[in-house]
Amino acid sequence: MKTPRIDRRTMLRGAGAAIALPWLEAMASETLALAGSSALRRARSAAAATGVPAGGSAAAAPLRMVHAFIPNGVDPAAWMPDPGQAAGPLPPSLAPLEELRQRFTVIRGLAHHNARPLGNGPGDHARSAACFLTGAHPVKTAGDDIAAGVSVDQVAAAAIGDRTPLASLELGCEPAMSSGDCDSGYSCAYSANISWRSPSRPNLKEIRPRAVFERLFAMGPEGESPAARQRRLAARRSILDFVTQDADRLQGSLGRDDRHRMDEYLEGVRALERRIQRVARATEDPSEVAGFDVPEGVPGDYAEHVRLMNELLVMALRQDRTRIATFMLANEGSNRPFPFLEVREGHHHLSHHGGDEHKVEQVRRINRFQSEMLADLLRRMDAVAEPGGTLLDHTMLVFGSAIRDGNRHDHDDLPVILAGGSAAGLTPGRLMQVPAGTPMCNLHLAMLHRMGVAEPRFGDSTGVLAGI
Repeated sequence: MKTPRIDRRTMLRGAGAAIALPWLEAMASETLALAGSSALRRARSAAAATGVPAGGSAAAAPLRMVHAFIPNGVDPAAWMPDPGQAAGPLPPSLAPLEELRQRFTVIRGLAHHNARPLGNGPGDHARSAACFLTGAHPVKTAGDDIAAGVSVDQVAAAAIGDRTPLASLELGCEPAMSSGDCDSGYSCAYSANISWRSPSRPNLKEIRPRAVFERLFAMGPEGESPAARQRRLAARRSILDFVTQDADRLQGSLGRDDRHRMDEYLEGVRALERRIQRVARATEDPSEVAGFDVPEGVPGDYAEHVRLMNELLVMALRQDRTRIATFMLANEGSNRPFPFLEVREGHHHLSHHGGDEHKVEQVRRINRFQSEMLADLLRRMDAVAEPGGTLLDHTMLVFGSAIRDGNRHDHDDLPVILAGGSAAGLTPGRLMQVPAGTPMCNLHLAMLHRMGVAEPRFGDSTGVLAGI
């Protein structure tokens, strides 16, 4: 008996809850079989040769674009690969990514001219975050007359955001801010946001895992009161309890492989929900994070917080709830300590190490941890099978900062990793050296074009970055 075709927008519904489905064979009129690694290699090879997404049939998965931001620059000596030793082991700060090195490219030579002072004096941290995805030089103000530029994610969202329930998704681990003076006369809006809908309007990110989960799964009936929400959460009912009948009906119409995919997916949803419930009740020892406030609704365990946001991001892309996302692991200028790394001084303070070897070593621990979190995200994405490859193959992910060395506040030869994207014709697994001073906006423009957004220029671009 032939399995009936299922629309990609099908949702499991019940009592105010709605769960989007993962990709299933029943959603495609024809399926690119990935029976083994040889098929996957052929799909990736064809994509790289033609620039056309792998699996360009009705079964093809959509392309996505993600940007992940780290603050305060890096210690270049331990982070930047030596172009003359590209085939050797990765530098110490990137070592957690060693087993994934064929899935990303380190790009050296990119710069953000507009993150420099340009006559405006101190404020490199605020400028770097504001410039990271806009390429714009922000107006120096701590008032409400902020002005930066439209970010690359929002240019893409304006063009393709109507294809998904959420035009874009903004995530982070430290609070979004829209006012106040955070850096030498620059508004906190600059330091705390990388996604800008307009030059004067940042997209405030969500940092609470529970809030992201409920946004993705439309948990709770429309118009639910705060008191009713608290009662529902206190009862600790799973979202799966609300959609059981719909899920059972769907499972009965699926083929064997799709039933397995659905079981694995629903088990993952439940496991994620349990983790969110557990960490929401966990708190860090206040003495461990002295001088750094942990907002209400945010896990006290920072590493678990990042991992949860990684998983929620993957879930959003897997469900096709959005194809455009940004993730700030921390705000620019963050002075967060890392007691679980035995780093008890603040990150920003340590980044101004003045050559003190003890402080440099502490910065390296933080940088290595950031690489571990990137590795966690890439593994999660690569574990999701899609027609023509994996979720990672169908996602272009940029990870990096608009400051190179936090001790020098420089904005040249930025730490930038471009991961995934083989279905968009990218060729990961390399160290790519571009001419010194190449605008990072050339990379942004190239990614827009790969997403099908034919902008002639972006920010201070001088052309499309070739060879990615």
